[in-house]
Amino acid sequence: MTRQIKHKIFYSHPAEVIWEWLTKSELISQWLMENDFQPIEGHEFQFRTKPMPQFDFDGIVYCKVLEILPFKKLSYSWKGGPGNGEISMDSVVYWTLTEMDNGTELTLEHRGLIDNVSIYTMMTEGWLKNIQKIDELISLAKNREAKV
Repeated sequence: MTRQIKHKIFYSHPAEVIWEWLTKSELISQWLMENDFQPIEGHEFQFRTKPMPQFDFDGIVYCKVLEILPFKKLSYSWKGGPGNGEISMDSVVYWTLTEMDNGTELTLEHRGLIDNVSIYTMMTEGWLKNIQKIDELISLAKNREAKV
């Protein structure tokens, strides 16, 4: 069944700062999952986490960068399943950054085939927690820089 997850969050940081957290592999791994992401259209990469057999998920998300418009838009495919090449989730993640006077609004849309209602619910909650975590990590990094 086709389902959509959508979250909007405001950060009191410029789009360039948020963009870094969406496109630098080492930063993405701090708030989402280990990965081999590169901000290059057509680049195929993976997110890796622990397997969750209760959700028919082997812990590997297969992705391909579909669109990059620096500081504004990013999208990539998001496919996963129980393993052995079986794909039960075939979806796309869209990120849109909108600059505002005092920061950046980030819109996350995750659209596509997410059959399992339990994993859809978990992902809806997980995405929100993860994008909120970006703000915490930016604040921590700024505090470290201020102390140096």
